[in-house]
Amino acid sequence: MKFNSLVPEIKVTDIKNSLDFYTKIIGFKVEYERPESKFAFLSFQGSQMMIEQMNDDWKTEEPEYPFGRGVHFQIKVRDLNPILKSLKKNRYEIFVKLHEKWYRKGKKLLGQRQFLVKDPDGYLLRFFESIGVKVK
Repeated sequence: MKFNSLVPEIKVTDIKNSLDFYTKIIGFKVEYERPESKFAFLSFQGSQMMIEQMNDDWKTEEPEYPFGRGVHFQIKVRDLNPILKSLKKNRYEIFVKLHEKWYRKGKKLLGQRQFLVKDPDGYLLRFFESIGVKVK
């Protein structure tokens, strides 16, 4: 496995609950774990992240739900539909419903179908699939 140059590591309140969300509902794969540290390295269609149950390592403040305020994680996927179906099946609330958005990059517009969901600790995840490019 090749490690991406940037791999976020997030602190979670319950490693089992987070692993269930990321692996069973979303579809992430556990690349490796350190159960004694309540840590897991996850991957999904080229994206990578680490999750670790809260401890006092590198703690800057007392955590308060929702975690990750001011940041969201954009995750490119091949197809949003399986994730949306799984979220619905598991009665998981969508934070921002599925919609189409075009973002300017120079003289081009990059199209995305996207939605946002909060993980069990409130981290905001924006899943998207590309829908093409338009010249502005």
